[in-house]
Amino acid sequence: MTYLAHTAHAQLCALWMSCVGWTLTVMAMGLIQWRVWHVSDMEVINSGVAWVGIWRACFNSHTLVTPSFKVMHCKFISLTEAFTPPEIVAGQVLMLLSLLVGLCGNAGGVYSLRNVYFGMEKNSPIRLAFFISGVLCLLASVMALIPLLWNISSVVTNQTIKFPPEFKMPPAPDSQQVGHGIGVGLVGTVLLIVSGIVFCTYRLPVRSQPTSQQTLREEVNLDCSSPAKSVANSLVELTSIRGKDNPAFESHEHV
Repeated sequence: MTYLAHTAHAQLCALWMSCVGWTLTVMAMGLIQWRVWHVSDMEVINSGVAWVGIWRACFNSHTLVTPSFKVMHCKFISLTEAFTPPEIVAGQVLMLLSLLVGLCGNAGGVYSLRNVYFGMEKNSPIRLAFFISGVLCLLASVMALIPLLWNISSVVTNQTIKFPPEFKMPPAPDSQQVGHGIGVGLVGTVLLIVSGIVFCTYRLPVRSQPTSQQTLREEVNLDCSSPAKSVANSLVELTSIRGKDNPAFESHEHV
């Protein structure tokens, strides 16, 4: 089991950014402040401001109030209605797909980091798992970025939406501006892009060369055999310096 926890600190931060970015993208999808309309006729829209999101169109009013709200009138924008502009349709479809793809990317990041920090089995495709997670995060960011930029373009060019009479919306706003919903979505997509790039750039550590391992083994063998050689040399020296026989004692023995 290989220890790789020190190689994925950047990917851990990327997972945090991916989760935050995905959460911001979900929040942006539910906000109604994508396009802010300013109107001069305040007979129905008492505040003079209406909000158009990808799911609802709302405004504050004291005369028309939705039963579930106190001072707000809201109508649901259906995907199949003829008046729904293409940028709203793209927002409804692509933002939902971005939610699902981003969730899969986060799940892949969790799986990859789990293998890194809790041990990697033999031949585990950890680098491939990080790469797939990064691609999913990048794909989710692109899906969310398309409707966000498309609606920004509609606001800049002051394009209108022909709402049916039951919406009580004016045929065209006096002016309009980008709402907070698009800003939240842009921040979320930037975080998803950064996290996807970091996931894709993960690399496994380089293994040491076999030659260096062989040299290390030879050094260990030499160190282990040196005590035996020292003992053998000591025995040879003791044998070489052994005292010579005395001739006087030899002649005495012959007598």
